[in-house]
Amino acid sequence: MNVSGKMLRVLTAVVVALGSACGLASGTAAAATQEQFAPVDRPGPPLSEPQSALDAALTCTAGARDSGTEVVLFVPGTTLTPRDDYGWNWFPAMDRLRRPYCSVTLPNNAMTDTQVSAEYVVNAIRRVRELSGRKVDIIGHSQGGTEPRFALRFWPDLRDEVDDYIGLGATNHGSVVIDAMCVPGCSESLWQQRYGSNYTRAMNSYQETFPGISYTQIYTRTDEFVQPNLDDGGTTSLHGGGGDITNVALQDVCPADLASEHLAVGTYDPVAYALALDALNHHGPASPGRIDPAVCGKLFMPGVDPVRFAANYAALGAVIAQQLTLAPKSPHGEPELKPYTLRQG
Repeated sequence: MNVSGKMLRVLTAVVVALGSACGLASGTAAAATQEQFAPVDRPGPPLSEPQSALDAALTCTAGARDSGTEVVLFVPGTTLTPRDDYGWNWFPAMDRLRRPYCSVTLPNNAMTDTQVSAEYVVNAIRRVRELSGRKVDIIGHSQGGTEPRFALRFWPDLRDEVDDYIGLGATNHGSVVIDAMCVPGCSESLWQQRYGSNYTRAMNSYQETFPGISYTQIYTRTDEFVQPNLDDGGTTSLHGGGGDITNVALQDVCPADLASEHLAVGTYDPVAYALALDALNHHGPASPGRIDPAVCGKLFMPGVDPVRFAANYAALGAVIAQQLTLAPKSPHGEPELKPYTLRQG
């Protein structure tokens, strides 16, 4: 997608208008409502999904067992499986680096209740920690950047099991763009990713991060799906809570990058890859100052086959279109919050 400066200004105006119309929550409003949610130290509930289904959703490379190094857990975005999202980019890149990794397949291509999907992530983190004997690194794209945070919020035992948490265009606070997509209805997980949804309010209640975990939240200002994301006050960025945080736009590293959109940041963008690898290879979150400016001249991240890129990207778009068209839609809004998320639950 080629976005000119004029188009970016239009996008900015639209996002600001949408934000005002939707009543973007202020810190005061958030403080006034978060008291309804469970305290952050309440033990997490038993998983309600069948254990056989939870275990079958996790796939790991052979080197993940007793790896002697931290294993990366990949969590896909809305409409996608891990193979759709990462199979033609990140997985080959990790294979070249000889780094072990796992992925978790979310129910119904991550189109149904995100609270159910979060249980699959809870189980995956526990299993990868047990398998590798080391803390777990997490990479999540879009919605896949939220389920692990929801898991960490409501299953406190996981917080000692995670080292790096890397979000790529994550809908951490929802998106104002989704409102228009949900007329007259949309999937459960899309309802839950609206700006200020009950799901995002619960996930962000009391504290957005936790001590001992390094959070690298990577976004692009030209994201057509996850907005507002024009600065580190946008939806992807995280603040407070005690975690070690880097919120970084692709344009913070490459100011002239006006082409990287929502899918790019999670699937082929070389700057997003460089930032994520920087976080994985160093103590703490990514440091934009360590990124070689030469990356701004590259078209693709390692692992992407330039010859097959057009076909792979078209296939990705076809899966997304199919899911958005055929997946069950609800006209009634997001699913109710599970009792364990609430103070009186």
